[in-house]
Amino acid sequence: MAKLDLQYKRVPIGGGLSQNSLSVEDFQKFNASILGLGDIERKGTYCQTLVAFFDLEGFTNFANQVDAHLVIPDFLARYLSWLFSAIADEFKEGEKSGRVRIWGSLPFFAKFLGDGVLFLWNTDLSGGESGIRNIVRELHKITGRYSKECLPDVRKHVSKPSSRLRCGVARGQIVAVGNGHDFVGPSLNIASRLQKLSSLSFAVSRRGIDLSKIKRFVLKRVELQGIGDQELVYVLKSEFNKLPLKERKLFKEP
Repeated sequence: MAKLDLQYKRVPIGGGLSQNSLSVEDFQKFNASILGLGDIERKGTYCQTLVAFFDLEGFTNFANQVDAHLVIPDFLARYLSWLFSAIADEFKEGEKSGRVRIWGSLPFFAKFLGDGVLFLWNTDLSGGESGIRNIVRELHKITGRYSKECLPDVRKHVSKPSSRLRCGVARGQIVAVGNGHDFVGPSLNIASRLQKLSSLSFAVSRRGIDLSKIKRFVLKRVELQGIGDQELVYVLKSEFNKLPLKERKLFKEP
């Protein structure tokens, strides 16, 4: 997405009043092209993906602190550098003769969304169902690594950083928009909803992902706003058991 640097000029409109004005050229710059999607009318292409949506819990409070403009850039630089480094580290199997061996594949798309980061994996490159499960395992590790690695570091540089990294995961078909610079699809919305499900830190849509043999996960049926009231979701058993009774009642047995 582009940022418009429009040159405003105050012009009189009578009665001692004035208002902003733009040159005709600048005025015409305001159109859908600033979204950076390319040719929006271009026929969309489908892609089978695994979606991971990372979100920093409490980032709004962090951003509202005194002189936030002095700390947000520093925090984001450290956090985003760590996040990409952690993903690369988790998916690197080894290196030899100038080639890095990868567990499955790396994300082919990433998008910063203010306080969250969206990642997309092409499941055709992920090594089948077992490879998809491995991606989920690695994503879970990364949420835990945040509090052990990133948080202790950023606390030396900024006040009140987000204390926990949350992640929602979903699988599904998405459609490329424009020149493939962005994507749409239900799985994107599902992952976004899951990263803020109750007070959990990690949740995975059951649709197309079978974690039944991983004992740390338990399957529940929940309502996801805008998605449906019968969604099957894997959550961490240890986190679910610690939820207050009021929150646990939101989850039903499948």
